[in-house]
Amino acid sequence: MPDAMIDPPRLATLGEIAHNYDAVLCDVWGVVHNGRMAFAEAVEALQRFRAEHGPVILITNAPRPQEYVTRLFPGLGVMPDSYDAVVSSGDAARFALEGFAPGPVYQIGPDFDDPLYEGIELEFTEKAGSSAVVCCTGLRHLPDDEPTNYHAELEELSDLGVPMICANPDIVFRFGDKLVWAAGSLAQIYEQLGGRVIRPGKPDGAIYDLAFTKLEELEGRKPDRTRVLAIGDGPATDVKGAMREDLDCMFIGGGIHGDAFEDPEDFIRSAHAILTNEEAEAAYAAPALLW
Repeated sequence: MPDAMIDPPRLATLGEIAHNYDAVLCDVWGVVHNGRMAFAEAVEALQRFRAEHGPVILITNAPRPQEYVTRLFPGLGVMPDSYDAVVSSGDAARFALEGFAPGPVYQIGPDFDDPLYEGIELEFTEKAGSSAVVCCTGLRHLPDDEPTNYHAELEELSDLGVPMICANPDIVFRFGDKLVWAAGSLAQIYEQLGGRVIRPGKPDGAIYDLAFTKLEELEGRKPDRTRVLAIGDGPATDVKGAMREDLDCMFIGGGIHGDAFEDPEDFIRSAHAILTNEEAEAAYAAPALLW
């Protein structure tokens, strides 16, 4: 897409634009916390929005049910009054898995993602040839595993025509000051090999359906999408997901693309270049989520 077709985002804080919105759908990793600690100013911004304007739904591509996502919040410093509900790619992936039950399911991912499968009547297999679906939650040996280590495995599965559920569509995520490969990197290879990928998380619609159901329950009415703001640091996931749902979006540059913004005074130019490279358009941009 030519650069001229994408307008540069406006530099803004949440406090400046909050009056335009009745609800927020906010990404978690890279915006609210980095896997090790919360960003205190982001937590405060969400607290202020909730107190003065409306509900906050945290919407994350984490490949686990929301109750496992929120268990980490107290230790990270994500305060309970900074959000009303959480929806995860894991929640949406469970619905997709139920459509393939009982399987057998071929798993790719670390053991700590196993809560994804709890309560679903599934069979599992380690043999590609006997699998009905492959479910990828991430790379098995985090944080230093590499997508190239899975090429032969993915090629065998794709040659057999086994569909993949990618339970975390992110390509990378930030853990502390390190970028770590996520399940989306394997899904990307799988598609390049000719495999079919189902992405329940952002940017696809299933996770947004869950979020808007939560909003409707909280507000007692169908949300006006022109009054809902999406916030996230992933151009290909958060921003494109917002575009597909016709939502205004605030792009947070300090997440997975933090290293790209060397000159704070030239932030909007850099943000515009990153968004244009992904053919994504955001209404607003900020180095971090602030009030």
